[in-house]
Amino acid sequence: MSVSFSQLSTTPLWESSTCRPISACTLQVGTKSFHSKHRLCQRVCGLKRWMLKSLNLWKPSRDFGVGKELRIIKNQNSPHDSKEETRRPILKFEDGSLHELQLGVSAHVAGSAESPSSIPQTTSMDFPNAGGRSASLCIAVIGATGELARGKVFPALFALYYSGFLPEDVGIFGYSRKNLTDEDLRSIIASTLTCRIDHQQNCDEKLEAFLSRTYYVNGRFDNREGMSKLNTIMEQIEGQSKANRIFYLSVPQEALLDVASCLADNAQTQKGWNRVIIEKPFGFDPLSSHRITQSLLSKFEEKQLYRIDHLLGKNLIENLTVLRFSNLVFEPLWSRTYIRNVQVILSEDFSMQTSRYYDGYGIIRDIVHSHILQTIALLAMEPPISVDGEDIRNEKVKVLRSIRKLDPADVILGQYKASAEENVGINLTSSTPTYFAAALYIDNARWDGVPFLIKTGMGLIKHSVEIRIQFRHVPGNLYRERIGHNINLATNELILRDVPDEAILVKINNKVPGLGLQLDASELNLLYKEKYNSADVPDSYEHLLLDVVDGDNHLFLRSDELAAAWTILSPVLNE
Repeated sequence: MSVSFSQLSTTPLWESSTCRPISACTLQVGTKSFHSKHRLCQRVCGLKRWMLKSLNLWKPSRDFGVGKELRIIKNQNSPHDSKEETRRPILKFEDGSLHELQLGVSAHVAGSAESPSSIPQTTSMDFPNAGGRSASLCIAVIGATGELARGKVFPALFALYYSGFLPEDVGIFGYSRKNLTDEDLRSIIASTLTCRIDHQQNCDEKLEAFLSRTYYVNGRFDNREGMSKLNTIMEQIEGQSKANRIFYLSVPQEALLDVASCLADNAQTQKGWNRVIIEKPFGFDPLSSHRITQSLLSKFEEKQLYRIDHLLGKNLIENLTVLRFSNLVFEPLWSRTYIRNVQVILSEDFSMQTSRYYDGYGIIRDIVHSHILQTIALLAMEPPISVDGEDIRNEKVKVLRSIRKLDPADVILGQYKASAEENVGINLTSSTPTYFAAALYIDNARWDGVPFLIKTGMGLIKHSVEIRIQFRHVPGNLYRERIGHNINLATNELILRDVPDEAILVKINNKVPGLGLQLDASELNLLYKEKYNSADVPDSYEHLLLDVVDGDNHLFLRSDELAAAWTILSPVLNE
């Protein structure tokens, strides 16, 4: 006797508390078919429920906790047993607000099944499949209507989604205090979303799919209630599958702790990992930074915190460890024995945004504290035991703790003053520095006596981002008299440049072609735009957000790195 189900429907069972009519329980015996009696149908439907539950497609009714009073208002206009039935659950909260989940294309997140072959594969990580579905990932942008979220975060998320680095069933949530709808948020961010210049396939379809997975939550003026609301809507999207969540806190410094605390208590999932991205600045001074750190660690584990600095997402920075530890030619020379000095340069011209320097934080807290010191740590650290994020952070913090406290005598501070014709929003009476130059020293065996020279500022002649490693003179140079110019300019250099025109350059001495013997300083160059022909380089936010999804935290500051950086800069800040 062969028994088969005529149709094993995967319609979400939480939309109907009973089995479908007896037509779903048709049995076949040889060539004959008959309808089972009521008792037999109950057993078969029970087996169906057990199979769906095993495939993680069964979602029983759930209690959302005291105070949420959630109820699903079903569409009364559709027939109960329609096979094409789709309903949009409406969530009613204790404040009286209603939220209709506009599932659109992503309705399968709440319970429909797909064959494994139909699920797009990501090149970043493997999202585990449950019953033929990808596990759910939800990303919430707190402060969704701010300039950073609209201009950087949402475009980066769409770029990752378009390129296949986010799962198809991802849920994107915007959270703020403004009274908006899902469609309002979609309209706000739609104009900022663009497809890769070098791809462009199915751009409109991908854009529509991404926007259909974007939802808005009005947090009003009570973050505790707002985070509970966010959690409830996320749970509806996630269903019973394993669920991971990322929270991007794009909020002002003064709102950070309240938002983080309410998030920790009300919006974390219990079915997967939670990761929290925090924007700089990370405090105003060592004391305020310590208080923020202690407050965060009272609510989260260290491994959940990702302190982001977008400048660390540049390819120049991500390539430092690759260049050092995968090329035999560099690592043996990487010490005080052969290196004369290291220069880290970040200069900005008038076209760059300047407002961030004039809110009291200045260039030391904004650029030097995180970007410059992290760059030096990656350059100077010992080889880690692996490329695991924690192993790299362990080596970075050793370097930071070895850096000598800055002596104000070794520092030059300056401020750009705009002319009357220039409208760059600069407060002429402010004492906030916009230019910083200093010499740092690392007191360890590898770098003892080697100056790390920093120059960073705005309003300079050109926009430039580069690292220059200058090597020592050749002892007893046989061609000293033949160089033809200053011997100090004839030393070998390794130049890692990000702006303008990303490149790796090696400066060497070379014989000028022709009769006679004359030496000249020449450059061996790797120009990225010529070698890789990349028309559209991913934004640094894309790099860093992908690292968060993958759990790679080596470019994010750990609490002990943060404290060590403040220790280095404290004498100058106090002065």
